[in-house]
Amino acid sequence: MFGTSGVRGPVGETVTAELALSIGRAVGSDADRVVVGRDVRESGELLASAVATGLRECGADVVDVGVASTPTIARSVGWREADAGIAVTASHNPPEDNGLKLWSASGRAFDRESLAAVERRIETDDYALAAWNGLGSRETWADAVDRHVEALAAATSVPGAPSIVVDVGNGTGTVTGRALRALGCRVQTLNDHPDGHFPARPSEPTAAHCATLAEFVASSDADLGVAHDGDADRLLAVAEDGTVVGGDALLAIFARDAAASPGAEGADGARESTVAAPVNTSLAVDDALAEVGATVSRTRVGDGFVAERAADPDAVFGGEPSGAWIWPEETPCPDGPLAACRLAALVAREGPLSALVETIPSYPIRRASVEVDPAEKGAIVERVAAAVADGAGPDPVEGVDDRDGLRVDLGDAWYLIRASGTQPLVRVTAEARDAERADAVFADARGLVADLA
Repeated sequence: MFGTSGVRGPVGETVTAELALSIGRAVGSDADRVVVGRDVRESGELLASAVATGLRECGADVVDVGVASTPTIARSVGWREADAGIAVTASHNPPEDNGLKLWSASGRAFDRESLAAVERRIETDDYALAAWNGLGSRETWADAVDRHVEALAAATSVPGAPSIVVDVGNGTGTVTGRALRALGCRVQTLNDHPDGHFPARPSEPTAAHCATLAEFVASSDADLGVAHDGDADRLLAVAEDGTVVGGDALLAIFARDAAASPGAEGADGARESTVAAPVNTSLAVDDALAEVGATVSRTRVGDGFVAERAADPDAVFGGEPSGAWIWPEETPCPDGPLAACRLAALVAREGPLSALVETIPSYPIRRASVEVDPAEKGAIVERVAAAVADGAGPDPVEGVDDRDGLRVDLGDAWYLIRASGTQPLVRVTAEARDAERADAVFADARGLVADLA
């Protein structure tokens, strides 16, 4: 039921009021108080009401924060001393989709064990329904966004008064502009009117979707541009010259800064600091962190897995090239507004973002997808893994990570073979520090998949 980031899909098909009610009942069966919030999608109010009904039916009190960013909802769990949180959102998906993401008392996404417990209750119709006089209450908490703004302003200091352009994307990221203004920045906003149809641009903040932001920044005196997805857990950055910063480069910039900060050597002062990042992260991040004596700890793809690793004492940062950024000392959830504030501070301290990007190496990376029988895609990855264990493919192999597909480390290069979670595809990715090597490794890895498909 739950993918790498909650349950998500078309409303009326994958996501229904019945499903929302069931999830509310399942979570409410093991919780006393639950925070509920939603993004701006047309179906959000209906689904949030269904979730709240299920929670209250099982005796859980509901704290309704209304329309808010996902990081606001996740942080509110701790602020209101709740046992869990439910964000009704499809994040960067198109407007016809919606979904539900579950948050623990710590403000971190539900782990796999907790999600499995929710699924078991739903599958077996096993709910702890309350008696007529034990139903949960529902209160509205209108101060959640204000509290988020205050937390961001307290966690960051921005010298000077840099000019920042914020593309809200018609979503819930208005908290970013408010926080940046509170920090003394000069802020201009684009597409800041909430609209669940996402009329200005698609919700996902990609270079193609954010072309207007890039043009605006380039033609103005802005020091930086940032863009969010529909629920503001992601952030894309645009340098002062209008260049959209790649996800791996931004991950390397954030990670290097976190690892070089005072106290980043680990909780006991002896271990080197670590940055959590998924298996498809570029070698550029490893090389950037080596400059400050830190390393990358790779995880499965998905911000929940990154957050889980980032919670360890030696981790100083966690991020995904897709745009999720986690500072564990501040919050265990991906927080796009926090990322905007931290990036504004970094640019104000160290100079233009374009210059920071130039300090990060850029390596050739190759990607392709092989169409396969949907029922076979997992088995194909397993067959490739067995073949690599028998010596097939590029060598010498320095390490194999099979937690999320098959990532094979060749020392000076790597390749990843991973079954798509939603399509009948096996994805092949390869990277090296020079183009010829990347092409060779990619050809060999793709050949393995083709031979065993």
